[in-house]
This record gives sequence, C-alpha cells and structure tokens, in this order.
Amino acid sequence: MIQKIIILTGLMLTSLFAEITNSCVSCHEGLAPIREHSSKMMQEIFKVADKAGVKGNDCVVCHGGSPDQEKKEKAHSGTLAYFKTNKGPKAFYPYPGSPWINENTCGMCHPNQVAAQENNLMATEQGKIHGALWGFGAKEGYKHTYTNFGGKSPDPHKRLGTETYKKYMDELAALEPQGFPKETKELPPAPTAEEIEKDPSLSVYTYLRQECLRCHTGGKGRERRGDYRGIGCASCHVPYSNAGLYEGKDKSISKTEDGHMLVHSIQSSRKVNVNVHDINYTGIPVETCTTCHNRGKRIGVSYQGLMETEYQATFDSEGNGQPKLHTKRYLHLTEDIHYSKGMLCQDCHTSNDMHGDGFFRGANLGAVEIECQDCHGTTDKYPWELPLGYSDEFATKPKEGKARGTTKTLAEYLKQGAIPKDKGDGFLLSARGNPMTKAVKKGDKIVMHLASGKDITLTPLKKLKEEKKISQEGLVAMDQIAAHTDKLECYTCHATWAPQCYGCHVKIDYSGGKQNPDYLAASKHHVNGKTGEVDNLMDFLVDGKVTETRSYLRWEDPALSQNGEGRISPTIPGCQVTLTVIGKEGKALLQNHIFKIPNTEGAGEEGINSITMSPVQPHTVSKKARACESCHTSAKAMGYGINGGKYFADQSKTTIVDLMTADQKVLPHQVDEQIPAIPNLKHDYSVMIDENGTQVQTVGNHWKLSQALDNETRAKLDRRGTCLSCHKEMPNEDLAVSLMVHTAKFAGLKIDNEMHKMIVNKSILMSAWVQVLGGLLFGGGVVYWFMRRRKQMRCKNN
Repeated sequence: MIQKIIILTGLMLTSLFAEITNSCVSCHEGLAPIREHSSKMMQEIFKVADKAGVKGNDCVVCHGGSPDQEKKEKAHSGTLAYFKTNKGPKAFYPYPGSPWINENTCGMCHPNQVAAQENNLMATEQGKIHGALWGFGAKEGYKHTYTNFGGKSPDPHKRLGTETYKKYMDELAALEPQGFPKETKELPPAPTAEEIEKDPSLSVYTYLRQECLRCHTGGKGRERRGDYRGIGCASCHVPYSNAGLYEGKDKSISKTEDGHMLVHSIQSSRKVNVNVHDINYTGIPVETCTTCHNRGKRIGVSYQGLMETEYQATFDSEGNGQPKLHTKRYLHLTEDIHYSKGMLCQDCHTSNDMHGDGFFRGANLGAVEIECQDCHGTTDKYPWELPLGYSDEFATKPKEGKARGTTKTLAEYLKQGAIPKDKGDGFLLSARGNPMTKAVKKGDKIVMHLASGKDITLTPLKKLKEEKKISQEGLVAMDQIAAHTDKLECYTCHATWAPQCYGCHVKIDYSGGKQNPDYLAASKHHVNGKTGEVDNLMDFLVDGKVTETRSYLRWEDPALSQNGEGRISPTIPGCQVTLTVIGKEGKALLQNHIFKIPNTEGAGEEGINSITMSPVQPHTVSKKARACESCHTSAKAMGYGINGGKYFADQSKTTIVDLMTADQKVLPHQVDEQIPAIPNLKHDYSVMIDENGTQVQTVGNHWKLSQALDNETRAKLDRRGTCLSCHKEMPNEDLAVSLMVHTAKFAGLKIDNEMHKMIVNKSILMSAWVQVLGGLLFGGGVVYWFMRRRKQMRCKNN
C-alpha cells in the first residue's frame, strides 16, 4: 500500500513538473525571464500560458512558436492553437515588441498604449519630415501632410487623458489646425535618377529615407555604436548597450555578433528590476533615449552634457583617438541639473508625452504636455495655484484663470505604471490637465518619486522666496521683472548652452546608381514583425547617396526668438539646408542652393530663404542662469547674428586663394575654387534679421507664433552701448564728472567691479531722487505761483 502511494505521488510530481517546465529553456538555458516571476506582469503572462495549455511557458505568450518541437526551425514557426482564435501571437515573433504585430503581444495587456503608438510622434516623425520639406522649398507649406506611413486620428472620444485634457487638446487643435491634422499621407517613395533630372527638389525624399527617418519606432534603425535599440515597444523598454552585444547567460545567443539586446529583460518603471552583471537598476536609462535623440535638436546627448566636436581628442592609453558615438565625437560640457540629480527622461515626461494620446502631432510642442512651472511654479504662485495652460499659451499673453489644483484620480491605463502608495495631497497636474504620477504635493513642497527608485523633495519657487533662499539676481530676474516670468520660458535664462550646427550642407549624388538603403521602406517590409533592416537592408537600395557636412559649430549663449507657445525661447539652427544635387551624368543640377519661399514670413514675391532657426528647449538647464549681458548686450541674442553677422565675408561670392597681386588679381591660370559661392546666402547662417529689422530666414516652421523677435521686443531687450552713457563724459568732458574722477584718483580709490556696481547703483538712486524731488519742488512751485496769482486777481477785483 505504501509502495503504491509512493509510486502515485511520484507520478503526480512528474506530471506537475512536466506542466510547469518551459520547454523553450531547454535551448535557451540561462536566459533571464523578461520579468521577475513574482511580478504582477509575469503572473498575468502565466495565466495566459495556462489558458493556452502550456502552463509555465511564458515565452510563447509573447513570441508564439511551437514549444513542443525539438528542432529550432520548427520550434520557431507557427503558434499554439489557442492563439489562433484568442488574443495572442499569430505566428513566431522574434521581435514581439514590433509595432507591426504588437497588438497581438504587448497589446493583450496594454491596449491603450499600443493603440496610441501608431500616431505617436516617435512613430510618425511628422515634425522631422515637415522640417526637411520646408528646407527643400516648403513643398507642403505650413501643412503637416506627410508621416512615415500615413493614417487617421481616431474618434475624439478615444483620446487618452482626462476630460479636461481632451477639451484642452480639442481647443489647441482648432487654434493650430496645421499642426494637428486628422489625416496624413504616406511619404512619397524615393525618386529615380531620371526623375531627379526633371525636378532636383524631389531629392528631399531620398534625403529623408536614407538619413532622417532611421529613428522611428517602426524600425530598428542603423547599426552603429550608440544607435543599437529595439523596435516598437522594445525601442525604449529593452536595454541595448552602445556596442549592441548580448551579455546575458543564454549560450545560444552570440556574444560577438552585434545587434542584440544587452540582457533579456524589460526596463520600465521603479517597480521593474533589471539585473546586469549583478547590478540592479530600475527605470529607462537616458542612454536608451539617446539612441535616437542625438540628431536634430540633440536633446538627449545635450541632457548628458555632450556637445559634438570635429576633433578626436582625447587619447586613450594606447594612443587611440576618441571613438565615435552616434557617428560623432564629443566634448563633455555642463550636464543638465536634472540629469546630475539622477533624474531620467521619464521622470519629467508623462505617459502621453512618450506613448502619445492616439492623435497626430505636427511637432514637439504639440506632443509635450509639461512645462517647468508645473513643478517649480513661480515666485508668486505654487504649481497648484497656476491656471491650466500656463506657459503653454500658444498666445502672447500669460494664461489667467482659476487654480488648477491637484488630483488623486487616475485613468486606468496610468495605473499600470508605478503609482506611489502615499498620494499626499494629490498628484500635480500638467499644463494640459493630466496627472503627473511621479510628482506628489506634500504641504508646500513636492516629493518626486523617481523611476530610479529615489525620492527627492522639491521646494517650489514661491516657498524658496518665502524662505529667502533665492539670490538677489534670481529675485530681480524672476520676481521684480514681471515680463521675464510672463513672456519667457524658464530655460531661456537657465539653459546656458545649446548645440548650434550652422549650415546643413547636403550633397545627394545620383551618378553612382543605387548606393544607400531606404530605411523607411526596409522598416515597412516585415515578416512577423521582423523588419527588412535586420537581415536584408541591402535589398532596399535606392538611387542616390546622401552625405552631410556643416559650416561651423557653436554652443555658447544661444540666440533668442519667439516660439510657438508665444514665449521667448533659446533658438538654434534647424534645417539650414544648402543643397547640392549631382545628376546621373556627374554634373551638378543644383549647387550650394538655398531655396526661397515667396510670400512667407513677411517676404514678398522674391521670397525668404528656407533655411531655418528653431526655438528649442535645449535640455541643458543649470541652477545658475546665463548673465543678463549675454542677452541684453548681445547682437546674437537679438537675432542679428554672431557679432552682428559681421565675421563672414560675402558668402554669395566664390573665394579663390592663390598667388595674387595686392589688388587681388589672380596670377596663375590653373586655380581651384577654395570656397564655392552660396548664391542665395547674403547673410551669415546665424542672422535671423538684418539691421533694418527685416527677417532674412525662417524662424520655426510648425506653429503660427514662431518668429524672430519683433521690433518692440528688441527695443526692450537692447541695452548695447550703455557703458558710453557714463564714459563718454569721463574723465574730463564734464566739470562735475571730472571733479568726481580726480577726487577718486587722489583719494587712492580703487574702482574694481564691486565698487563700479556700487557707484552706478548710487548714481541711479541719486538721479531718481533728484528728479523726484525736483519734480515735487517744481510742481509745488507751480501750485504756489498759481494760488498766489489767483489771490492777487481776487484782491484786484475787489
């Protein structure tokens, strides 16, 4: 009897063991589970596996396949019968996060985010496409017609967000319809060399497809150091190293072949642990974001303090120059203060910022719902005292209205993230009315529950002012001068540097046939979510070869302009396209050509240059702001260009350097053009407006209010030459001034910077009081004379 019980128990244990064994692991031994088995997410996956009849096999819930097959080819094909009639993978998916199939994988648990992804700016690249089209002659004007693959926005009621947010976005879309199209078209195909002969401007589609459109989440992008990443959801939620090499324990995955994830794990919120070589981390590292955000505005690498350079310094222990990262080399400048404090991108940016809300966005300002004041407030108001829309006005006056308050109510899709147990006095609200789930009000302060697992306490500006913890300079800038708070972005002063790449010289050569791949076409071609650029990128070669270079780089004290929200913002070069197109016969069809756009931005039929300066949030915020003089005495800041645009000679003329006479007559006949002309460039690339206040290039091309500083604003900003106001009389042009100067000299007074500031301050105060008292005396004298005269007249009449 006992023997029978033992045998029966053994059979039951064997049966149970068979049920929970993951057959995939027989080949992939050592592969880390995508999430901890104890996590709620993995428990939900196990439930699906149980329903599918493969209890304990979490792999097939995402990847599909036939786990009962021993050979790789058969195991990596087909799917379970259960998934053919229920939600789940419909085939074997090597990349289950791929947007082409992830409604069957990630979408089982995260339907809202997956539904929103299609029209998310990181998928459509709508702003990037429009910027390039503008630089090639504004083919679609201000309309944001094209996206990577085209599509429609869903029913307005399906927009993700609070009812307040939905109403806000409906109003914003009505105000800026060109930036919020309801329907878009798929980008036209790359042209043939023959088509280019007829219309060289069509080369923009070659440019976009070979260069600009590698970073969208519908493809895996290019395989270069620093650019390796996943696809779709995995673009952000699966870790990749710079080298794209696997460093996990699965022996079936090559550790020398690039293009692989670092480890088989999902990275997400503070409650999701990832283990790499016995180091645990939570959240999505900034470096994941920089796999894409290293071109254009460069906000990802700038956040880390990385500013690209042409030079190879510094050298390693073997004498090798700096290796390229994202195909560039870098200087290490000041990091953004948020980065220095350990904040990841997701600690500020909301779920809607990153996943989208389901609707098209023309450019970043339309997609990002947060503002600095949402957490920091102003010196007069706490964040919860500000009205919705503050600093997101899309108007030239600061938003007014009732206090936005806080909330403890969250939409169901937000509850899938890491929500703090202690909600304090409620979550802060974004400028557009959605809860910010990491920012919790606690009395007069804010606790930030960071994705890294840290909690930090933030003291708003109003509280800092009450506690007298703001410097005198800060109080003057933020409190005394109301126009700064009402009309400027916070980062206009606090972003002390920004990457400035002047002159985007693009050459597209069609003389060599099919040379470079069409990344967009490759990503659209997929087999069960695996896109064309993974194994067969060379199958998507198209006519033409794109190369890029620039005129020069800067980083210090960016210029200023008005952004689409109606606020003064740092401004850097956007798409300053200077185009050379080489035809199929090897001759230039366009040479150093800048397109002109007629009847735009104040220009007449002659048109304005289509090169663009772009308002930007540089993501280089520092506690100490840029100096007052860097704006108020800077021709560059005002839009007149670096050094007022006076550094460069006439770039519309060719420069020849060879043996020549004193009056510059070239002596040899065999000479080369050292610097060929740019015919339409009458000003330096940094010049937005000329001395007459005429705009000479585009400033922003997405939103109605983007423009160079207008005459009134520049007049208020311009304090150049102020020193002469005093020094033109010194030392002996005026008797009183001469006496003061000589007295100071004989008294041995040293005029250093502090003494100079004190003298100027006293002079202003004295001048003010003299004028006020003089006015009072004069006014009193007039009144006295009038009263006395009136009395005399009465006496005379009597």
